Amino acid sequence: MTAMRTYLDHNATQPLRPEAQAAMLAALDVFGNPSSVHAEGRAARAIIEAAREEVAALVNARPGEVIFTSGATEANSYAISGRAWSALLFGNCEHVAVLTPARRAKASRTELPCRSDGVQDIDGAHAWGATRPASDVPAFASLALANGETGVLQPVAELAAVLAQFGIVVHSDAVQAAGRVPVDFRALGLSLMSLSAHKMGGPKGIGALVVRDGTPLEPVLTGGGQERRRRAGTENTVAIAGFGAAAAAARRDLDSARQIRALRDGLERDLMRTQPACVLIGRDAERLPNTTLVSMPGKSAETVVIKLDLAGIAVSAGAACSSGKVAASHVLEAMGVAPEIARGAIRVSLGRNTTAEDVNKFVAAWSAAVERSVMVA
Repeated sequence: MTAMRTYLDHNATQPLRPEAQAAMLAALDVFGNPSSVHAEGRAARAIIEAAREEVAALVNARPGEVIFTSGATEANSYAISGRAWSALLFGNCEHVAVLTPARRAKASRTELPCRSDGVQDIDGAHAWGATRPASDVPAFASLALANGETGVLQPVAELAAVLAQFGIVVHSDAVQAAGRVPVDFRALGLSLMSLSAHKMGGPKGIGALVVRDGTPLEPVLTGGGQERRRRAGTENTVAIAGFGAAAAAARRDLDSARQIRALRDGLERDLMRTQPACVLIGRDAERLPNTTLVSMPGKSAETVVIKLDLAGIAVSAGAACSSGKVAASHVLEAMGVAPEIARGAIRVSLGRNTTAEDVNKFVAAWSAAVERSVMVA
């Protein structure tokens, strides 16, 4: 009999919610093209618009502002590449889905530095905004709501308020925050926001870009009038149905953050008790309630992750992201974390089904793994 595994990698992806699975199975029987005007097409369109309302409600946006995409990577790329911005400002700890297109942009680019606690330093934002020359083409700024490695929450509302007086378009990658903490698109003062279904218990391969009415953005994918002529291509009705159901369930479950935080805090106390030499990265800043980034200095994160996997526990190395391989973390480097600490960092991210037993199992297995791992140079 296969032993029960413990899944503690919810920041990478959450298990599919039963509500999302049920919505997707029901949508499979609705085969009409949502752009068709006949009854079959209207049935598919109804599913999409109902899901759009649920996604909008999760982040306090208008349904018409939600544009479905293939995921947050596309949404981020669309936000950055959907206009020839006059200048760009972004954090140096952003997800690579923001950093890569931003650093490839032809406009002038300015990167916000990161403090040692993991919070992006926005002190220079006012001076940057004030020096933007008068132009018909606005400047663009991007700052994630929460860092996916450390869980550290970022001063997005403050940045948007500073830049509003200069007419700068502000975007936020809200992938890790939405569904875990309350997210209010309007109150944050944003023009653009990226979302991902599978981070909140929906299916993979579907996301959204929230575009405030009046934001100057041109379609990147052309060839059809779908998604209010902002994103051509027949909509993925089944995945969108799952996204909507997951968003509704995530909004309903936001109060569970208190229980998850209590588990996370207990986990960290037990880590410090069993291995006092360990380092909890980002602990001094406000964080997502489910995220711990822990390191045993001098140990290899890759080795520890493998040992934990063999023990039936799924976690990620702090820098594990798109390739499935462990590489140097640009986030920890930007924070000034010493290399011997950064190399040993693993991310533990709890979810709605995590139990105290799961936490206890992890602490015991992690302690054993770091004790048996050799030091690395």
